[in-house]
Amino acid sequence: MTKLEQYYNKFHEEHRLETRHGLVEFKTSMKYIAQAIEMTAGPQTKILDIGAGTGRYSVALSREGYDVTAVELVKHNLEILRAKHENVKTWQGDARDLHFLDSDSFDVTLLFGPMYHLHGDENKLKALEEARRVTKNGGIILVAYVMNEYSVISYCFKEHKWAEVAEKGGLTPDFHIKASEDDLYDYVRISDIDRLNEKAGLQRIKIISADGAADFMRRELNEMSEEEFKAFCDFQLAICERQDLVGAGSHTVDILKVTK
Repeated sequence: MTKLEQYYNKFHEEHRLETRHGLVEFKTSMKYIAQAIEMTAGPQTKILDIGAGTGRYSVALSREGYDVTAVELVKHNLEILRAKHENVKTWQGDARDLHFLDSDSFDVTLLFGPMYHLHGDENKLKALEEARRVTKNGGIILVAYVMNEYSVISYCFKEHKWAEVAEKGGLTPDFHIKASEDDLYDYVRISDIDRLNEKAGLQRIKIISADGAADFMRRELNEMSEEEFKAFCDFQLAICERQDLVGAGSHTVDILKVTK
């Protein structure tokens, strides 16, 4: 069993997007998935969810009537998804090798989990290239990343781990995290994402902050009334495209157009 499988066998992935900070990310991402659907085939849209986890997005989109296929590496997550008995086609597989899926098959492709865990440009590019291959010409790929500055602030300084990370050479002089193959997560900046897109031949439509300040404010979000939390969600949706803020939260979603 890989370290990733061990992690997700214990991590409550099903619960994460149902917490208040997770709901901010989910609501924001769903807004832009809906926009991608409108830009492609509308009600007949075929959606691929690569790294689907336990199916939070796959199930929601299937219930809206879309044709959804989910690919997930971790068997434990896939078993939870399949146990829901939803109308989602499922495969166990690696984002870097989708040989079991035909080229030019999907209108909208989600790549929301794999880029968190794939280390280095080579592995990330394999995932982007496979997503591009299976997506139709003119289709949309939405790619999620975990951001460097959030991770430095929350782990190195908020949790007082800076000395430990610095001692093992885990930071560059300009505070870019240098994740090793033993680390579960790999962290990026916008400049890293730009470099990957150029190498993959993918054209950006827009890039958004999926959760804004939500991950920094978990306790405060839990203390909010329903009315105040709704206002916070409205605030996040109003500012998530602001380029001076993208990259400051824990996640970004890069929205890309496929041209072949």
